[in-house]
Order: sequence, then C-alpha cells, then structure tokens
Amino acid sequence: MVDVILGMQWGDEGKGKIVDFFAKDYDLVARFQGGPNAGHTLYVGSGNTKVVLHQIPSGVFHQGTVNLIGNGVVLDPVTLRKECDTVAGFGVDLKKNLFISERAHLILPTHRALDKAAELSKGDSKIGSTLKGIGPTYMDKTGRNGLRVGDLLSPDFKAAYDQLRTKHQQLLDNYGFEEDITAWEAEFFESIEFLKTLNIVNGEYFINDKISQGKRVLAEGAQGSMLDIDFGTFPFVTSSNTISAGVCNGLGVAPQKIREVIGVSKAYCTRVGSGPFPTELHNATGEELRRIGSEFGATTGRPRRCGWMDLVALQYACMINGVTSIVMTKADVLDSFEELSVCTSYKIDGEDSSQVPFQMTRHVIEPQYQVFEGWKSDSSVCKSAAELPVKMQEYVAFINKNLSAPVTYISNGPGRDQLVRL
Repeated sequence: MVDVILGMQWGDEGKGKIVDFFAKDYDLVARFQGGPNAGHTLYVGSGNTKVVLHQIPSGVFHQGTVNLIGNGVVLDPVTLRKECDTVAGFGVDLKKNLFISERAHLILPTHRALDKAAELSKGDSKIGSTLKGIGPTYMDKTGRNGLRVGDLLSPDFKAAYDQLRTKHQQLLDNYGFEEDITAWEAEFFESIEFLKTLNIVNGEYFINDKISQGKRVLAEGAQGSMLDIDFGTFPFVTSSNTISAGVCNGLGVAPQKIREVIGVSKAYCTRVGSGPFPTELHNATGEELRRIGSEFGATTGRPRRCGWMDLVALQYACMINGVTSIVMTKADVLDSFEELSVCTSYKIDGEDSSQVPFQMTRHVIEPQYQVFEGWKSDSSVCKSAAELPVKMQEYVAFINKNLSAPVTYISNGPGRDQLVRL
C-alpha cells in the first residue's frame, strides 16, 4: 500500500522534515510531481547539518530506504548532479538507493530561458515563477514535445534535443530574449552524462513490484494543495497536480493502492510569490512571524508572505485530498505572541461563506477570525502532548473541531526529535 505526505497550504509547510521522520518506517520513498522549484529542508547527522533537497526524495538519508524520482517530476540534470554531490558527501551510496523513472521529463536550458522570458514579459502581472524552467517543461509535456530521461539512452538524443531547441529559440526570439545560454548548455550536457550513470528504471513497474511484494511505500509531494494546477488559486499556481490524485499519474499506481494521506500544515500561513492570500498580514505581526519563523524560500531565498491560519482553505485541502491526519509544523513560532487569530470563514462581497471561491482575485474577501490567547511559553522543549502549553492544546482542539481530519503530530522545532505525537 501507498501512504502520501503532501502540503495543505501554499507550499513551504516543512514537508521535508516530516517525510524524513516517517521515512524510517517505509521501504520506498517516491517523489510524484514538481521539479527543482521545491526545496525540502532537512537537518542531517549528529551536527544537525542543514540540507535542502530539490528533486531527490527526502528519505535518502535513511539506510535501507529506496528512493524513486517518479515520472510526474520534471527533472533538471544540473540541479540533480549538485544534489547528488551534496548527499554523497554524507556517505550515502546513491547507486544503491536512488532510482529515476525513465518517463520523467527533462528540463532543458531553453526551458529555463523561456521561463525567464515569459515572466519578464508579464511585468506587474507576473506569477512569481522560480525561473527554474518548470512551467515550460510541463507545457512541452502536455504539448507532446518534451524529452524524457529514457531518451538519454537513445543514440538520437542529440538530434531530438536540437530539434526542440530550434523550436524554443523561435519562441525566445518572439520575446526578444537575447541572453547567452551557452554556459547553461555546456553544464547541461555534462550533467546528463552523470545522470546516465544513475539507476534509470521503468518507474511504474518498479514501484508496483515493490507494492506487490508487500513493501511499504511513501509518496512525497512538493509545493502545496493551494498551488495545484486544477484546484489551486489559478493562475497563481504551479504546473502540476500537487494533491493526492497526482500520486496515481505521477507514479503509475492505482487509486485503491493509496491508504493514508498525511497533510502537512503550518500553525499559521505563508506564501511565496504573487497571488491571493486572504489572511496575509501587512503589519508588524506579519513581520514578526517572518522573523521568528525564518520565512525565506529554501530554493529562492525570497521573503515569504505571512498570515494567520486559514481554516477555509485548510478544510478545502482536507476535502480534495482525502486527508486522514495532519501534522502541524512550526507551532513553536507562535510561542511569543500575546494573541493568535484563526480564519473560520470568509466574507465574500459582503456575504458569509465557508467555501474557497472559483477565482479569489475577482472578489473582495474578508477573513472572519476567532481570536485566541497566546501561550507565551517555550513549546520547543516539550517532548510529549501532556507537556504542551494548555493554550496551545486549546488552539489545536479548536482546529480539530473545524476540520475533517485530526492533527496527530505537532512539530515544535527544526530538529528531527522535535515532533510531538498527540
């Protein structure tokens, strides 16, 4: 059977640590979508060294756990090579525990150029792309033009690359994009030689063989549910299906194989880039959340927009994902606040609503809040549910009452051991 861990907000919920925590109980960890725009932060080894993974699954540091980059991922060979160098530095043998689906699409240098050119052309209407080439690669995938990892093993790969590059160059010319990407291409071709030395497999057979053997599989998502291409805050979304349904087409597993869906949510909300964010705080409280929570993008370094927890969006994520339990992260960030607020409903164009609207940007959305007294104590030292501050317990109890899935873990710090089971 397959369990799933995914984000319930706008990404950056701290999924890397949670996957890392649970991975020891699984035989296989598989990434099912996204690309190097993801940044899953782990703290590894006795020195709690910070490592940010962009494409390699977060179970890679667990001995005996196999890791698969699934066909739903768009793969940047340059980023992958750098990641592999970092991971190998911790003594991990990637030849034994990292496998890559031959159906995963490749991010080419011209995809990165197209991403940059398109974003620059939007001016003030830009989406906030990470400029990693993700969107253009998914566009080529759905347009049936893309190149895949398995194509690297064909003697015709260079000819296919040149043909797609010519098409991309015509688009770049239309944008008036003149940046020289020769160095990008040199690095790309060096990196695909490295990629060819790794374990390239028929991903759907690989994972289903594991399932049929009774192996425990954990599917790892990137970004968050509110960035899903279909159900997120379109057009300010990512280019893939970030929700649990994406596991099926991102790994090649059948729906009935999915068992638990573990949703990860911060104790508050953040968002990187443009797009609607109903509970965003444009004040000193928002700045304080950013400062205490070190809310800067793991991939881009961009400051994250911060706000209070949004139960309307969170319940929406529970519904569309079939979430069975929730891990609440960064609860300790709220330790010093006198008061906390939780959005319980929206007032949309003057009318109360408990639903996420079709297009948030077309409405005036006023979040309706329930205010809580802060706990004003250090929760990061707590090792058990009984030790958690009473006011924090009340905060979590209210959230549980308003969602269709319970909070079962509280993350109260970045360390591997800072996770309290409720």
